[in-house]
Amino acid sequence: MDLAPEALAGPLLMLLSYVGLGWIAAQRLKLDPRPIATLLVYLIAPFTIFRALMNGGSTPNYLLLTLALFILSSLMALIVHRLTRHRFGEQEAALLAFSSGTGNTGYFGLPIAFILLPPEGVTLYLFCMLGINIYEFTVGFYLSARGRFSVRESLIKISRLPLIYTFLLALLLSSLNIMPPAEVMHALEVFPATYTLLGMMIIGMTLSQVTLAAWDTRFVASCVGLRYLLWPLVMLAAVLLLQWLGPLSPELGMAMLLLGVVPMASNVVVVAMELGIQPQKGALAVLVSTLLAPLLIPLYLSFMLHLTGLS
Repeated sequence: MDLAPEALAGPLLMLLSYVGLGWIAAQRLKLDPRPIATLLVYLIAPFTIFRALMNGGSTPNYLLLTLALFILSSLMALIVHRLTRHRFGEQEAALLAFSSGTGNTGYFGLPIAFILLPPEGVTLYLFCMLGINIYEFTVGFYLSARGRFSVRESLIKISRLPLIYTFLLALLLSSLNIMPPAEVMHALEVFPATYTLLGMMIIGMTLSQVTLAAWDTRFVASCVGLRYLLWPLVMLAAVLLLQWLGPLSPELGMAMLLLGVVPMASNVVVVAMELGIQPQKGALAVLVSTLLAPLLIPLYLSFMLHLTGLS
């Protein structure tokens, strides 16, 4: 599988331009990003995932990928939370734990997956991404909420998240071989692009409210280190292990490696804003990792594809 860095330059710069667009919108139009964060969490993300599930067609193997990524993300977050809760403030530790289990697999990674992978590879990527999304809005959301709310309040907030019910509905419809009408699926086509656009813009909108006082070198360095050191190593090890255990399709291998090199999740800002836990610090960390992405993603992928023999 060939990786041409120039093929990624345009999409990567386009995604960064969305961040700039969000900053301009907040500065000039005085937009409040909090309602947009709520819209992403409670409406746009669930519809985007529902459409992806119905188009991909749930199979036991695909759902195994979802489960594996959910477990991996949850374990990483729980371990990081345990190691950092006495070294950072309660809210910073919660936000760091949340960010350690996820990445910008949707807003940022999905457009790149469409470029690098064939249709069957994109489907595999989506089901892997879904496991991370489910982590974000269950275990990750709980860890974040515990930085400010009680156990009972945190569980109540999780129970109100529609992504959980969207996922269950999609599985039920797939198991019954029921497909929504073509008109409905066509109408849902608008959501993935909206998901990417608003997800990146909200970083810029939040940054427009950031002051230098929000900069925390230790926090930003920890977030970026987890995203660009720990995740690539974990996904590289996972691909090498699967290759050792048996044949691994190049499409799945590439999808897994891509999950390991995307920048920090924009949902770090979305969730932090929704829960009121240090959204400015989260936005700065996300910005740094996103600015590094055009340099690191082609470099990391080229090296990892060569090392795994997938290039």
